[in-house]
Amino acid sequence: MCMGIPMQITAINGLAARCEAKGAERDVSLLMLDPDELAVGDFVVVHLGHAIEKISAERAADAWAVYDEMLAATAAPEGPR
Repeated sequence: MCMGIPMQITAINGLAARCEAKGAERDVSLLMLDPDELAVGDFVVVHLGHAIEKISAERAADAWAVYDEMLAATAAPEGPR
């Protein structure tokens, strides 16, 4: 399964952006979006190094809440059987 990760743009340089999420930073291509409609502080969904969709801060937070729940569930020790 492939998932897009919500990230916040911290810098834009032409058709590339520096993005951050949960302390991780990545260089991201903006080729799939209109860079004129993006600004530092915006949130985008990143998939395979490309920003594929601009999203709201609320939608990014909702996605991270779900991802955090999934990560917590996989890290929880199994109880007795």
